Amino acid sequence: MVADLLRAAHGLAADVIEIVPIKTTGDKVQDRALAEIGGKALWTKELDRALLAGEIDFAVHSMKDVETIRPAEIAIAAMPPRADTRDRLIGANSLAALPPDARVGTSSPRRAAQVRRARPDARILLFRGNVDTRLRKLAEGDVDATLLAAAGLDRLGRGEIGVPLDELLPAPAQGAVGVEARADDPATLALLAAIDHAPTSLCVRAERALLAALGADCHAPVAALAQLDGGRIFLRAEILSEDGRDWEAGEILFPPDDPDAPARLAKTLLDRAAPSVRRLFAA
Repeated sequence: MVADLLRAAHGLAADVIEIVPIKTTGDKVQDRALAEIGGKALWTKELDRALLAGEIDFAVHSMKDVETIRPAEIAIAAMPPRADTRDRLIGANSLAALPPDARVGTSSPRRAAQVRRARPDARILLFRGNVDTRLRKLAEGDVDATLLAAAGLDRLGRGEIGVPLDELLPAPAQGAVGVEARADDPATLALLAAIDHAPTSLCVRAERALLAALGADCHAPVAALAQLDGGRIFLRAEILSEDGRDWEAGEILFPPDDPDAPARLAKTLLDRAAPSVRRLFAA
């Protein structure tokens, strides 16, 4: 997708851009939750190494999987237009329609907490693997339902699968793709700037700023979504306890030139949150 956007933006020939597949630790380790074995760095460290070694000129990531604090030598150069930010529930028409004591497969602390809040009887089972693996496990009866990102399903041509959950606030940066390059490579940075979608970049950076201010790691259930509203950024967020029993939600509307607004919202959430929620954050 990114290669096609660059070819179109610059009139490049098909063979000018070479795709270099890199398998990450996050791809390889499928039997444990990411938070237990290194967190989001499992999706980025191999690409970071290749980028800084000059083996690739830029790296394409799901922004949801990129650590909040990045090496100074690496710059987020572009974010193409964001896809659907919602989760889809597969296996039932709604959370309310899940059977009693439903087994719900997910490896996301956010999804687990949100499901438990809506359905305290639900049993959360660790669910890792690519889309086909998860759908196969569901079909084989390992779980009663699972949740997947609508953006991933859509990009794989599987948009007919599942029911969108409008009531669940998504993970920060969900649905967004980011392109990183070396900070000291102005030519590549300029090339990539042509495919940056300013509204997406503004909103995702606001969500990531909230994460940074919260001191959130992979164990902390956090949901956030920023959207443009009449030239201003409308940021909604919630932080939850792991069992979903306690949570705090808030929102803020601010101009794009107010970089401290996400941190103010983070402080408000933490100040109001129950101890069971606040202990999960390092801020």
